[in-house]
Amino acid sequence: MQPLNIATAQFENRSGDKAYNLDVIHRLSTEAAQAGADVIAFHECSITGYTFARHLSREQMLELAEYIPEGPGIQALTDIAAAANITILAGLFEKDRDDHLYKAQVCVNKDGLVARFRKLHPFINPHLTPGNEYVVFDLHGWKCGILICYDNNIIEHVRATALLGADIIFMPHVTMCTPSTRPGAGFVDPQLWERRHTDPTSLRLEFDGMKGRAWLMKWLPARAYDNGIYVVFSNPIGMDDDQLKNGCSMILDPFGDVLAECRKLDNDIAIATCTPEKLQQAGGYRYRKARRPELYADIIGQAHKAEQKVVWMKS
Repeated sequence: MQPLNIATAQFENRSGDKAYNLDVIHRLSTEAAQAGADVIAFHECSITGYTFARHLSREQMLELAEYIPEGPGIQALTDIAAAANITILAGLFEKDRDDHLYKAQVCVNKDGLVARFRKLHPFINPHLTPGNEYVVFDLHGWKCGILICYDNNIIEHVRATALLGADIIFMPHVTMCTPSTRPGAGFVDPQLWERRHTDPTSLRLEFDGMKGRAWLMKWLPARAYDNGIYVVFSNPIGMDDDQLKNGCSMILDPFGDVLAECRKLDNDIAIATCTPEKLQQAGGYRYRKARRPELYADIIGQAHKAEQKVVWMKS
């Protein structure tokens, strides 16, 4: 494998405005390609917008969603990838011919669709169907996987994707700055976003504290470190419907170290170089080889009752 230059992006999307969101994706993809990136990754539902979908009916969701790969959003992404000469990962709502609805993340290049992943734990809208399979695909000689937002909080998904051969896992999110039972969580006042140019300090304190980045850094580096993989985390910044998001899109190496991170209080990209040597140098490589699945295969595979989660999304 040769070194791979990956960009992760953050931007303020508009709810339901695919044309606007694709225009931003075009501009940031072009910027990343000109800076030497081979791949750029965007947040979940970066094409469609996300949080506003909690208010949509089934009929409205079907109107918003697209068929993959023939939908106009995929065609537009393919055109962007060809024009910029870069591989793009972005998200949207998907429908199939039986009108099942999914949360999807796609990877496209100049030739079209490379991979599609359906979120395993969707919850923003009750009409969404959970995905039922992992996806591992080749990208410039590297094995890559995708897990969307909440999927990454179930550690078995990350381990399973790594065991299937993924060297890099793309983790598109719309997260942070929302209420939770954990100490310090909560919404961030949208007025701070409006004042970000005159009072960036107050906003940064909220974004970097326990409502945002400080929580993320409790677990995201562990996913990379324990599994010996590169992690590409993408998250929106600014208003997503009526909720403020803090961005901090970043790329972590197999040691769990942050290689690059978006730090602007604005649309931004960050680029890092992934080198294959780290995959075997990191502890996670040794830990995977030292596993004794005969001790715990039956334990980990036990069924349990599903629990209700993220009830704030229903408001």
